[in-house]
Amino acid sequence: MKIKHLFLLSFICFLSINATYAQSGSKTGSLADVSFMEGHWLGTFNGGPIEAAWIAPAGDNLTGFMRMMKDNKVTMYEMLIFEQTEQGPIVLVKHFKPGLIGQEEKDKSDRYKFIEAGNNRALFEKEDGSIRIIYEKRSADQLAIQRGQQKDGKWGFSDLFVFNRVK
Repeated sequence: MKIKHLFLLSFICFLSINATYAQSGSKTGSLADVSFMEGHWLGTFNGGPIEAAWIAPAGDNLTGFMRMMKDNKVTMYEMLIFEQTEQGPIVLVKHFKPGLIGQEEKDKSDRYKFIEAGNNRALFEKEDGSIRIIYEKRSADQLAIQRGQQKDGKWGFSDLFVFNRVK
């Protein structure tokens, strides 16, 4: 009788572990998970305005840009492309100085892989695992981007940009 109980308990544990693995392994996500970002947004950063716009997903991508300014002059442009892959959406980011001078190498971009998404929230991780980014629509008229880094084995996040919808 004890062997049957042990076998049954082992089998239940096996199913539980497999179900948990299957859930975490199947989170591929889609562009629908980031479509909440669509719109025209305005915030502040480093003492100047930062403006962002994302257009609705079409085909295999959602495209956006940011413009950062200080003293009425551009300090940086940022292109953000969310592309759908078989593993889920990835984020490709390129930064440009005034004059559209690229900061990354010509054929390189910062790349972030999809981790998970929830209600108006999506989490991505940089390819090298050093940074995580949360995109979150906090209300109908507020969008936040948080940046996270690991400290003592735990991810800590803080607001990088907070935008309000431009009406």
